[in-house]
Amino acid sequence: MSSRTESKAPEREQALNAFNRLLTIMDELRKKCPWDRDQTIESLRNLTIEETYELTDAITDGDMDGVQKELGDLLLHIVFYSRIASETNLFNITDVINSICNKLVYRHPHVFGTDEVKDANDVLDKWEEIKMTEKDGNKTVLSGVPKSLSALIKANRIQEKVKAVGFDWEVRKQVWDKVNEEMEELKVEIENDKKDRIEAEFGDLLFSLVNAARLYNIDPETALERTNKKFMKRFGYLENETIKKGRSLKSMSLDEMNEIWEQAKAFDKP
Repeated sequence: MSSRTESKAPEREQALNAFNRLLTIMDELRKKCPWDRDQTIESLRNLTIEETYELTDAITDGDMDGVQKELGDLLLHIVFYSRIASETNLFNITDVINSICNKLVYRHPHVFGTDEVKDANDVLDKWEEIKMTEKDGNKTVLSGVPKSLSALIKANRIQEKVKAVGFDWEVRKQVWDKVNEEMEELKVEIENDKKDRIEAEFGDLLFSLVNAARLYNIDPETALERTNKKFMKRFGYLENETIKKGRSLKSMSLDEMNEIWEQAKAFDKP
């Protein structure tokens, strides 16, 4: 056994012991805690969504302590769902783990088989191709896109999936022609003042911008959240400075607010 393998052995053993401890704690909670005993797979759903958002907040904030904590919360939910399902012989934690292990091995033939790939994008394309051929997998290109995804993330996933089967721009800069086209169509509908058509064209414009983000390796959700945080920080500065002056935002002119806003932007510069 190599020294590298030997060095990892204690860490693997500690992980297995910790996971076993979590399973034991879950068993005790399910037997003895009234709240945990009352939970169902359906009742945990919204809590799981909340925990997932808390994890994304920690990641966005660069809070690694928070990431560790929230990952623990999500792991608890996985164990919780599995424990509930095992009580009616639907599945158990072993089934859950084996299922993902089998999927990872099957979808990585370049690691566990003889296939070759050029780069990470090639891996993603082959991943989607393999999903289409799985016996119990998705039978159409877009059937695997979760219905409950937010519209922005869903648009990105739709575009990633159709790219995997060749439905994409030949040259990424071509997407800007589409963005400009959608912008002009939106302007026309705004002039016509028909709300339904304005909304439709606004959606087309957003979809094309998400496509542009994907082509330039930008995650649109992350980019928008970054701007949200930047705006909130600058607006917070604006509010604080207004309070210092003994005034309220409603009593200030737009020019006065913009003057403070520019100060906030100056503080934000790298």
